[in-house]
Amino acid sequence: MRTKDRLSTHFTLRPAADAPELMAPATAQALPALDGEVEVFAIDPVIADTAALLDATGLGPETSANCVLVAGSRGGEERVAACLVLAHTRADVNKRVKKLLDVRKASFLPMDRAVGDSGMEYGGIGPIGLPADYRVLIDSRVASASEVIIGSGIRGSKLLLSGAALSSLPGAEVVEGLATEIS
Repeated sequence: MRTKDRLSTHFTLRPAADAPELMAPATAQALPALDGEVEVFAIDPVIADTAALLDATGLGPETSANCVLVAGSRGGEERVAACLVLAHTRADVNKRVKKLLDVRKASFLPMDRAVGDSGMEYGGIGPIGLPADYRVLIDSRVASASEVIIGSGIRGSKLLLSGAALSSLPGAEVVEGLATEIS
């Protein structure tokens, strides 16, 4: 059963462009830049975390992508990236991301900074609508997904779209091996 079909048994999916109130303002404003259909669905914020949503819907971790914000610096210049990886993987921050950012050390942004800089809620951060100076790194497995669930910028909803639509984000970089399997 397709992800969309499974979700529609639990939630009402709507075209995201018709429901800006279900997204962080920056996410809603950035939607026109995507090439492809984007749907949004309201959820109970209690199930905003990936594992809880997957448990509630019976979907597998390959249907959902997590966005983590990572930073490092070189020569006094901070470099920040949003890394989008499937739920059954984790961003390879210590090797792959560090190399892509060309920094000596890369680490996750602290929660208060991630929330403040992105304008999104913790547990709902997604790659759409992030600050323009953030790099958006998309694991190739996400990019090749026909349907994937991501954060909408708030805990009360999620977005459903294709990996191709995500890859069409301005400045998005599809990266082979951005993530490693969680054992």
